[in-house]
Amino acid sequence: MFHIVLVAPEIPHNAGAAGRLALATGSVLHLVKPLGFSLDDKYVRRTGLDYWKDVDLRVWDSYADLQQAVGQDARFWCLSTKARRGLWEVPFAEGDYLVFGSEGKGLPEQMVFDAGDQALRIPMREGSTRSLNLSTAVAIVLYEAVRQVGF
Repeated sequence: MFHIVLVAPEIPHNAGAAGRLALATGSVLHLVKPLGFSLDDKYVRRTGLDYWKDVDLRVWDSYADLQQAVGQDARFWCLSTKARRGLWEVPFAEGDYLVFGSEGKGLPEQMVFDAGDQALRIPMREGSTRSLNLSTAVAIVLYEAVRQVGF
């Protein structure tokens, strides 16, 4: 099992897609406030997330609260276009936390810097695009981790 962490997600459909990925892989979805949408049942239903009730969802007031709750032994991988280390260089382990930033800003630069070797980027052809859609990035990273560990 892996942990998908979305820090300050802005678009409910991306969070919904991450929830679907969590269900498909037996992972946990963590949402770190502030959220750019409501988790109110009506709102979630309107966005087509009728399976939301089945997602192992945990909502946190801050990233620091999440880190403190899970303890020092947890491994957090921060995904950013600003990271130097490529995704394919990492041996993932069951229980890892895959951390993604908001659609508009990504993860804060200081957070990426503080992650050091645990800051990762998804390889992209130079000059092709600024970034990938959040839910696409989650799928790429999560399924690479699952591929390495197995179901």
